[in-house]
Amino acid sequence: MPFNYKSPGVYVEEVSGGARPIESAATAILAMVGLCRESVEVMDPEKGLVTKPTPAEPTLITNWTQFTSTYGGLDQAVPGGYLHDAMFGYFLNGGTSAYVVGLRVPVIESVEPQVPLLTTGTEYLLSASGQQTLRLTSAPLRPDESVTVEVRPPEAGAPESTFSLAVRRGDGEERVIPNLTLARGRGQRNVAEVLTKETDGLLTAELLETPGTLAERMPAVGARVTLVPVPAAAPAAPTPVSPVAAQKVTPALFKGDVVERTGIAGLESVEEVTLLACPDIVAAYQWGVVSEEDVKSVQLAMLNHCETMKDRFAVLDCPAGMNTQGILKWRNETMNFDSKYGALYYPWIKTDGKLMPPSGHVAGVYARVDAERGVFKAPANEQIRGVIGLERVISRNDQDLLNPVGINCIRTFPGRGILIWGARTLSSDAQWRYIPVRRLFCNIEESILQGTQWIVFEPNDQVLWRQIRRDITSFLTVQWRSGALFGATAEQAFFVKCDEETNPPELRDLGYCVVEVGLAPVKPAEFVVFRISQMRDGAGSTSE
Repeated sequence: MPFNYKSPGVYVEEVSGGARPIESAATAILAMVGLCRESVEVMDPEKGLVTKPTPAEPTLITNWTQFTSTYGGLDQAVPGGYLHDAMFGYFLNGGTSAYVVGLRVPVIESVEPQVPLLTTGTEYLLSASGQQTLRLTSAPLRPDESVTVEVRPPEAGAPESTFSLAVRRGDGEERVIPNLTLARGRGQRNVAEVLTKETDGLLTAELLETPGTLAERMPAVGARVTLVPVPAAAPAAPTPVSPVAAQKVTPALFKGDVVERTGIAGLESVEEVTLLACPDIVAAYQWGVVSEEDVKSVQLAMLNHCETMKDRFAVLDCPAGMNTQGILKWRNETMNFDSKYGALYYPWIKTDGKLMPPSGHVAGVYARVDAERGVFKAPANEQIRGVIGLERVISRNDQDLLNPVGINCIRTFPGRGILIWGARTLSSDAQWRYIPVRRLFCNIEESILQGTQWIVFEPNDQVLWRQIRRDITSFLTVQWRSGALFGATAEQAFFVKCDEETNPPELRDLGYCVVEVGLAPVKPAEFVVFRISQMRDGAGSTSE
């Protein structure tokens, strides 16, 4: 530094310390694309109730009150749409910031969307003498669903006073519930007491007061009943009815335009976004105004957007009313996506009696886990707040089929509530199988990108390379110490290489400065196995 002092004295100069710390980028800022009214009535502090248009461009929303003052309250949501409910669930589950892209559509006020009603089915099992001995009631079923129950003989070696029930839901796998009895008491598997738990809530049983001994009241072996939903009090329309002008709801509306900053494409100019959801595309499918191919086209646009931006992750919904075989067909045949930038969740959730796609609530769980544990923690084995039920009960056998193909299940566990029970992406690449791995890399890449902007146009020499290595190493050391990277030492967890080998003269002549960074991410313990054995005195052990 040149000295320009003329008079004798003491002078103080401020100099740079050299280090430029890299800060971690935001991890959970949702972009929610959904249907809204063209205008809403809101309360103005000075003018009272006023009507104002809703914005079409991405709008930053930081709390539920701000959302309602911009897009109206729940009473002003598009009938049958899910934007408002999804945003409420997002903030309820821990979300703090979101960019909302409202798809403005005219609402047909006189039309109520026809949503299939879920109703229960009831049947009776008869004894050998023809008496009604057991009343079976199913969980809520859709109009096209059924549950078949057949009485089977007791298992070999079981008491003659017991029986088995073979249960099958629709075309799903048969499940046999063994060693059931009508007797009560310690050690008895009374059918009325254990059937609900054994069928994951699908069936409940009630013993009827009929004369005779227990043996005479036993359900007859071979008896078979099929439970179907009773007719709903309000019959559904023969075809879905759209609450909005059908010609306005198209795939192009959801995909949007980059220049006009609408739809999914309009999010390209919003660099802060890290999550993307669009539950209303499956709402439009329920109304019958878009096809399966249209849903696929929009969700593919979501994944392509995330892959192009490389700093965000899509949370996808499936349509309602699908059993295990149906969602498998949807995943493997209809959608058939292979992407490390998205995840699919199933089934729909129930909030205050209303069925809705889970993506908004799930995105809120992402935000909560990021804040409490870090982006490297899987957003799974976490309770979903505000959910009172599921569209259907998912068993372990169901998840055995769904988990390997990247369908993340939401399940009910006694005493623990309703939990997200999956953490897989839609990728077939084992390196990118888990959601936290993909999101951790997105976060680290974005953090380094933001924290190294000062490098551009600096002299490309050993001094610069040393500064780059120092800053990135310092940042990654913090990540390793927080538990995001795997390794007993920092050297095992990551490496940073920026020297003459990565920057030979021919690259420097072209203006390039190349930095190589390697990471060893932690991965979730998806399958926890305990190997338990017996210890023998002085003779080793035997395993089980």
